[in-house]
Amino acid sequence: MATPDTCYWGYLDREQPAVLDVEPGTTITIEAVTHHSGDAPDLLMDEGVTKIWDGIPESERSPGVHIMTGPINVRGAKPGDTLRVELLSMKPRMPYGSNCAANWGLFHQEFGKERITIYELVDMPSDGSFPTSARPMFGYDFKTLELYDIPGIVTPPDPAAREPFGRQVTVPVRPHLGLMGVAPEGERRSSIPPGVFGGNVDNWRFGPGATVHYPVFAEGAGFYVGDPHFAQGDGEMCGTAIEASLDVTLRLSLADDVSTTSPLLKTDTHWYTHGFGDDLDEAMKMAADQVLRLMVDRGGFTMDEAYSLASVAVDLGVTQVVDGTVGCHAGVALDLIG
Repeated sequence: MATPDTCYWGYLDREQPAVLDVEPGTTITIEAVTHHSGDAPDLLMDEGVTKIWDGIPESERSPGVHIMTGPINVRGAKPGDTLRVELLSMKPRMPYGSNCAANWGLFHQEFGKERITIYELVDMPSDGSFPTSARPMFGYDFKTLELYDIPGIVTPPDPAAREPFGRQVTVPVRPHLGLMGVAPEGERRSSIPPGVFGGNVDNWRFGPGATVHYPVFAEGAGFYVGDPHFAQGDGEMCGTAIEASLDVTLRLSLADDVSTTSPLLKTDTHWYTHGFGDDLDEAMKMAADQVLRLMVDRGGFTMDEAYSLASVAVDLGVTQVVDGTVGCHAGVALDLIG
């Protein structure tokens, strides 16, 4: 469960005490809570979420913004190993989520304001699983603070400020964890920038059925989850996804058949490597370098062969442009390298 005792807010730290130790191959269900629950507390905050807000004071919510559940240590994991995370299923905690066009979004200067849009899931199945689509309900200009720069700020519901969305549209639901990873090297750091340890990667493909591999930097690995989303597009243009709390069932194990130096995603159809940098050129080059090495290591190609194949069969993309450290990914089909 996500409680003040099993969550920490705004930072990643290899010294954070583990809340659970498990054997490799263990399947667990974890509650991931969105830090944007206060955008519509009447819709996004239940008793359990409220206890986290009440139990973790504002002074302990820094230097980043996200709520992490964990860490979870995997017995026997040591630096140099690869942690395998199989994402088995996800369920919405509540059928609502928030999108914030924020001061860190791509066009904040042009819009000159921040705005919240609340989404709801459409035609929820009776078993509580995800439907296929969500729709925007209403929006309001954020005026609770001059800037949305205090993690967990709660905006009291104001029916007069909530403006119905202009027309009825739906978007595909892509439930996933925006933030997931292992304890990083070095000292405590913000939860916002992603890196080779994972963290705030914000790849919408980190959803049910996916498997993500991480290099291990600390004894036990120190696995955590956070920043749950209902949906996101590549780029995360306005600053956030549909931020919404999820219950996630996953399996943790140690991979002896995969070695990686950065988050490595496997879906039903593709491998995806990830790159990070101060700008898109740097991030793209890292993702491309990672995929070339993957093609050599797993596909058995020479580097010359991989370079040619990548140019005609690998898709490079922008993961996100709003987390300070930007991210790119490179996808190569399983049919090509196995």
